[in-house]
Amino acid sequence: MTQADDTVQTRWAVLGPGAISRDFVVGLRASQHGVLHAVGSSSAERAGAFATEHGAAASGTYDEILARDDVDAVYIGTVHTTHAELAIRALEAGKAVLCEKPASPTLEEVERILDIAARTRRPFLEAFKTRFGPFADALRELVAGGELGALERVEGAFGFAAPVHEGRLFDRALAGGAILDVGCYPLSLAIDLAAAAGAPIDAPEYRRFEAEVVSGVDGSASAEIAFGGVTAAIATSIIADLPRTAVLRFTDAEVVLPNAWGSRTESSSTLIVRRGGEERVVEVPVVQPMAAEADALSLAVADGRLEVPQMPWSHTRAAARVLTDWREAALAG
Repeated sequence: MTQADDTVQTRWAVLGPGAISRDFVVGLRASQHGVLHAVGSSSAERAGAFATEHGAAASGTYDEILARDDVDAVYIGTVHTTHAELAIRALEAGKAVLCEKPASPTLEEVERILDIAARTRRPFLEAFKTRFGPFADALRELVAGGELGALERVEGAFGFAAPVHEGRLFDRALAGGAILDVGCYPLSLAIDLAAAAGAPIDAPEYRRFEAEVVSGVDGSASAEIAFGGVTAAIATSIIADLPRTAVLRFTDAEVVLPNAWGSRTESSSTLIVRRGGEERVVEVPVVQPMAAEADALSLAVADGRLEVPQMPWSHTRAAARVLTDWREAALAG
């Protein structure tokens, strides 16, 4: 299958029949190269109910689904602490893996996943939906093109006020907290654009970490991190609504992203370029981001590639390194 070939489809299995997997299945219907084929769960009964609801042909336990030879790729939509085990089992079963972010709560576990992916020669992609589509492409092109000068600073926040302080988000044993749940988004943006600017992303300089611990997890947190000449100032929260904007500061201009993160059904579309007292609004096409990330993995499978250019393994490692250190500092405070 090539990018122009829409006739061959990836047969997907969803592992973990929860809310975000339901959103992925909705997105998959808009994909060019994927079809839902199977559902796996720790509970065969839950898997069966989800499969019936969404029209999947097969269901069963994780082991039963991973043993099937009619499954090409899996989407992992379980809690953070189970990602590594399921990803490794899927890779060793010969499946391509799209794993919901974060790939795992610690850099050590992420390295294990990527080592297994390299050994088994199966593609692995961390599911940062904001990395896919015309909006993300336009940002990379602005940074790499140099027309606005050098990128100096990325400022972004992602936070919401959870209605109750309980459940997965506030469970330390399940790696709850703001940093891993939504703080990873502004961090991933900063890493993506620092890399596009040619800055090193594998040796971050930590200038500031701050956090407020709530119910044993990082309820809110902020950080300032330098990737070479690009500084990232990021904030996150699960106890307060934060603006969904981001600002990219260049030597000769700034770019404002009014809705930096989009949604699970639509990518962002608007960039505002401010330069020399003038303002230019740029609109780009919207895509279904979960469909786009699924198709990106399908193309990697077809082309025999282990990595997807929009979210290469070096970026997954860089994000895991900072998330591990940021969260450790937050919970130690």
